[in-house]
Amino acid sequence: MKVGIIGLGKMGNAIAYRLLQGGHEVVGFDLNEDALRSAQQVGVEAVDSIQDVAKKSLVIWLMVPVGEAVDSTIAKLIGGVQKEIIVIDGGNSNFEDSIKRYEHLKKEGICFLDCGTSGGLHGREFGFSLVIGGDKRAYEKIIPILKSIAAVDGFAYMGESGSGHYVKMVHNAIEYGLLQAYAEGFHLLKEGQYKNLDLEKISSVWMNGSIIRSWILQLLHQVFAEKKDFTKIIGEIAEGGTGRWAVEEAKKQGISVRVLEESLHIREWSRQTGGNFATKIVALLRNKFGGHDVKIKN
Repeated sequence: MKVGIIGLGKMGNAIAYRLLQGGHEVVGFDLNEDALRSAQQVGVEAVDSIQDVAKKSLVIWLMVPVGEAVDSTIAKLIGGVQKEIIVIDGGNSNFEDSIKRYEHLKKEGICFLDCGTSGGLHGREFGFSLVIGGDKRAYEKIIPILKSIAAVDGFAYMGESGSGHYVKMVHNAIEYGLLQAYAEGFHLLKEGQYKNLDLEKISSVWMNGSIIRSWILQLLHQVFAEKKDFTKIIGEIAEGGTGRWAVEEAKKQGISVRVLEESLHIREWSRQTGGNFATKIVALLRNKFGGHDVKIKN
């Protein structure tokens, strides 16, 4: 299958790589020339415009920043696409925006799917976790490319339009809470009753047989094993919006999400103050799995 990808940054490049490894053809575009050259090196057919992607592909995967960038990309696509084309938004868009885009593109004869994409930098090697919403017939048509992009058993159809991004929104909110719980626990280990505990050793032991073993704990072990100078790290934690949307949605539905809400407050506090040892851990973990920037003192 020939797939077009618009947005060839870290995640877009990884998706292109997995598609190529799966035997698909990939045509791609990115405003960043370095990203375009990097994609060419793995076998992507680079083109000069979004419209060129539309002319060459029946399935187009968007991996662009949320919000206006998605809408402007779609607007440029509409003029050049073939009918029966399938457009997939693989970013972290708001599910309500995805519903509107679905309805808009349906009038143009274009199928729109919203896909929550999880896996971060490691998805390139191990495959991504994909949750897809929208027209089921369109979903069934793209199963061959989903099999190439996803980890084994790592994709599924969620339901009507918006449901894929809705599920990913909740996934990211859970991530906020999990990161904060690990970070606060290790903060207590570092500065509690026993001052000389070996955090690297503890995380290693907990990875083997403990109830709280997880991939996040493995990444945390890597952080401690690197012997970083925590005094030089600024504990500011950024946020992409999905966690806040999840809390807002919970309030609409009358559902209590106190842990998720508190994790948002802590991130906001970290950006105002520079944070503490726990927020430094969260920042470093986000860098490990997603390549997010970590601020360092001069």
